[in-house]
Amino acid sequence: MTAYPHLFSPIEVGTMRLRNRVMMPPHASAIGNIWGTEDEARRNIAYFERRCKDDGVAWVGSLSTHLRNKVVPGFDPTGVGAATVGHFRLPYFVERVQQFCDALHDLGTAVTVQMVHQGGMPHAPSAVMSAPTINLVPHVMTEAEIAWFVREYAESARLAQLGRADGVELHLNHEDLHEWFLSPYTNQRTDSYGGSLENRARFAVECLRAIRETVGASMTLGIRLNLREELPEGYDLSDGVELAQYFESTGLVDYVHGVIGSPWGNPSYIQPTQFEPGAFAPYAGELKRALSVPVVHTGRITDPAVAESVLAAGYADIVGMARAHIADGDLLAKAREGRTDEIRPCVGGNDCISRRYVEGLSFACAVNPGTSHEVEGPWLQGATKRRLLVVGGGPAGLELAALAKENGLDVTLWEAETELGGQLRYVAQVPRHEGFAQYLEWQIGRLKRLGVDLATSTNATPDQVRAFGADVTAIATGAHSRVPAIPGVDAPHVVDSRDVLAGRVSLGHRVLVIAEDDHVPPLSVADYLAEAGHEVTLVHPTNQPAPLVGRYSIGAILGRLDAAGVTLRSMEQVVAIERHTVLTRNVYSWRTRVLGDFDSVVLACGSVSESSLYDALRDELRDIHVLGDAYAPRRLVFATQQAYALAKQLVTANRR
Repeated sequence: MTAYPHLFSPIEVGTMRLRNRVMMPPHASAIGNIWGTEDEARRNIAYFERRCKDDGVAWVGSLSTHLRNKVVPGFDPTGVGAATVGHFRLPYFVERVQQFCDALHDLGTAVTVQMVHQGGMPHAPSAVMSAPTINLVPHVMTEAEIAWFVREYAESARLAQLGRADGVELHLNHEDLHEWFLSPYTNQRTDSYGGSLENRARFAVECLRAIRETVGASMTLGIRLNLREELPEGYDLSDGVELAQYFESTGLVDYVHGVIGSPWGNPSYIQPTQFEPGAFAPYAGELKRALSVPVVHTGRITDPAVAESVLAAGYADIVGMARAHIADGDLLAKAREGRTDEIRPCVGGNDCISRRYVEGLSFACAVNPGTSHEVEGPWLQGATKRRLLVVGGGPAGLELAALAKENGLDVTLWEAETELGGQLRYVAQVPRHEGFAQYLEWQIGRLKRLGVDLATSTNATPDQVRAFGADVTAIATGAHSRVPAIPGVDAPHVVDSRDVLAGRVSLGHRVLVIAEDDHVPPLSVADYLAEAGHEVTLVHPTNQPAPLVGRYSIGAILGRLDAAGVTLRSMEQVVAIERHTVLTRNVYSWRTRVLGDFDSVVLACGSVSESSLYDALRDELRDIHVLGDAYAPRRLVFATQQAYALAKQLVTANRR
């Protein structure tokens, strides 16, 4: 505890007595939907129990709960968070909240319910669109509709109280209806709900007062507030502080949760790796200096050291940590026990968000494949200790080796290169991707602590694998760069992005990046080149860059590229490469254009599986498996998920 005296000190917030200064803000709907089936709810609760046990997280504010909506018959709200019935009005709402709260109360953790209603679905104070990426004109609310919502907030708070929650948090930010009222940009009303700060805050204050009159002093009541708006026409930091002071002056709020970001911009409110850990904490410090109630700050609080520094600097009284706990459920216990080198680092890639909401896949954490599987409990190990040979020291091979060793197998890992890590070694060279280097260092340290037999510079042949005689063999040999069949691609001035990131090639000043990849790597290569001083143009065939990168992440990298002067050309495919020019073709009209001049061309066109070793042995060895990019090139999260699934299969097989 001496290493983190602020982090592990108790504090009182309203009715809540907290054992430490960590709150988990809303983030778990993808992990296990507390409002879904019974199985989904159990998965959600088990996830939080893991993080609250052993004097872990003191406060969970992750019940992000939508209000009932009021629309005319036949109107369908659209967008993230669109709802009509709302969670509060579900017939099992009270029972679910009781189930959640009772489980965490048993662990000494406080629980608050966040009250959310997204703006523009379809309601707004005025017919003004709040974001340049969303162009749905909203319905302008009447005063009668405002009064209806005030009553709905009060009734929803009563239901949360019946659910045995410790408090409620009014969501005033991130495109919420309340933020639209608070903003001088989206609120252009001329009645008592528009104009002055007091008028723009009237709707929120009426809701707070109605909630307080309903629950009395039995519950904590707080607000989550954008410290500034990301559109220049919105309110700035000084305005955000003034709003918080006004809310405090009403005597209705017990704390203010100050955050930065929008659901679409740069930064988003789920800031990805391009932002420094704790980057926006000084803004929260402005809030703390202006208020007497406790201040919570959430935003890239990536580890206990960052949390401690934010608290010690006086920027906040409590820190919100979500993704850090997704990456490591034992984070606080390890910090308290001085085992910080064992804390699994979050890389900030936001696949935990994008997989579910962009690709429609099940939840997964890129660095911790065990997250969301807490309800399943520990694997039942087989009685026979078997020898596992893992060929390939990239993300899939490293994770499989560690999981198998942790669960009783005798593991040897061979890697052809002189260093472990595979393509992670290239990713770590990209600007603001230090988290990936930290993850790789952590993973290697994990393997060494476990005693895995590691051998680098070992280019395995079929004969060597046969001679080793493992009970189980896993081939994770990765992938090599894909070279598209473009005339001129073999010219000397055409190079691969891996060679660029590894510093193995020299480039001219004017660089064209050919992107044939639906995720962030081509954009990251362009960022790397721009930061190195090159004049960069990126050509991609899709109608938007990196279509598999979600809205919470894409703004950061696109903002960096535009600030650096990178030119993006959409819907174009390079069909020929000349010495200083390229010929492109529009993927819809087939019209061709000549682009240039360029000194160098960089290929960022994905990968092709390197599965020759597996192909040579698959019909011969009885228990052989292929995983990671050797099966199909994808991302880090795919590699670790496959490693987890295979490890579980190996550990639980042949029980005796």
